[in-house]
Amino acid sequence: MRRRNFIKQTASAAAAFASYSIIPASVLGKSFGRVAPSDKVNLACCGIGNRGGSITQSLHKTGLANIVALCDVDMGAPHTLEVLKMFPDVPRFQDFREMFDKMGNKIDAVSVGTPDFSHFPISMLAMSLGKHVYSEKPMARTFNEVQLMMNAAKKYHVVTQMGNQGHSEANYFQFKAWKEAGIIKDVTAITAHMNGGRRWHKFDPAMTKYPDGEPIPKTLDWDTWLGTAHHHDYQKDFVNGQWRCWYEFGMGALGDWGAHIIDTAHQFLDLGLPYEIDPVKLEGHNPFFFPMASTLAFKFPARGDMPPCVITWYDGVKNLPPLPEGYGSAVVDPNIPPPSDGKLQIDKLSPGKIIYSKELTFKGGSHASTLTIIPEKKAKEMQSKLPAYPETPSNHFKNFLLSCKGEEKCRSSFDIAGPLSQVFNLGVLAQRLNAKLIFDRDKKEITNNPLANQLLVGAPPRKGWEEYYTL
Repeated sequence: MRRRNFIKQTASAAAAFASYSIIPASVLGKSFGRVAPSDKVNLACCGIGNRGGSITQSLHKTGLANIVALCDVDMGAPHTLEVLKMFPDVPRFQDFREMFDKMGNKIDAVSVGTPDFSHFPISMLAMSLGKHVYSEKPMARTFNEVQLMMNAAKKYHVVTQMGNQGHSEANYFQFKAWKEAGIIKDVTAITAHMNGGRRWHKFDPAMTKYPDGEPIPKTLDWDTWLGTAHHHDYQKDFVNGQWRCWYEFGMGALGDWGAHIIDTAHQFLDLGLPYEIDPVKLEGHNPFFFPMASTLAFKFPARGDMPPCVITWYDGVKNLPPLPEGYGSAVVDPNIPPPSDGKLQIDKLSPGKIIYSKELTFKGGSHASTLTIIPEKKAKEMQSKLPAYPETPSNHFKNFLLSCKGEEKCRSSFDIAGPLSQVFNLGVLAQRLNAKLIFDRDKKEITNNPLANQLLVGAPPRKGWEEYYTL
């Protein structure tokens, strides 16, 4: 069956059954992504090296998944071998389209642990086939792609989860409980910072073109790696984490860490989308790759009885935010996964946040790190008033798989993670253009910069990759 016909027919069938509750897979059919509570989730893993490999292993460790397919554009490369050795008998593919063609009826869910720009086509095809999707953060590289992913999740009635792990840990439950109890209220400003030495390049900001091409490794399917992106000759500085520094492929430090730092504040303070994004400082701005240091101000309007709020983002080793009196030592979460090239280097300040309300100031780290009230004297005064919060019933990976089985609800589903990712999309546009952007939250348009408004959609996809924008 031709792949496009297969996609259309399967998607139509999935839509017809979308209103049904969870019933045994033997009745409804595996191709619709429905999983009986007694079954394990048949999981296909797209991206099995570096971070994608960690996701594959974490989902497997829950005991709730059968790994039924492995897909990576660089099978046989050193960073994929660990997972390949773990599952020697599982079918392997270098092209996710071929994987779905040959194994679509044996797959319930898909993990997507690939570069930022390639989350979109894999996730869209999976959802159109009725497959549940776990995608790394941020959801996609452009504002419009995130919107299409949110629409598809709703259209195809699939379970979705974005991979910001702290959204299933203590940080999530504490923030929710403190907000509901009125401890966190009247927030007017948030400082979010990532000042570690996790940089992905040392290129000269004065460069005038992309680096010259190199021979393609024999194990790599370069054409599939490029996906929807415009053609570039292979370059080692485009792959294996280096992709993050290029506007063409990644979302920089903001896309990498923003979801681990801002996520709970964004959700529980109902921030939505900003009306203004201001690049206060960009060190080493150029058209190709992200600055070595950035300060971005995101302005959000009043929401209900909550006052206007400004989030100021700082990245860069020396671009440290101002710290309030009584800040104390930085918050460090020992569970933060290290980068693929080794240990996360922290010079002065660990990734985290400072939340300013009219009465209280809070400090917190990233991922699962909980908040504390500062200064210490005020924390002691408030101790008896602080509500307890529950322990997590499931980590982020287990939460996704249990949701596929109908036993839980994903905490970072695309309808929640989408607007957060779009905040980052807008921030990246301000970085890329070095321009203040005025955003109409209702129309979802940039009103003061025609080029930036066009870039909400982005450049047309490479020829042959258009269909993912119409699924």
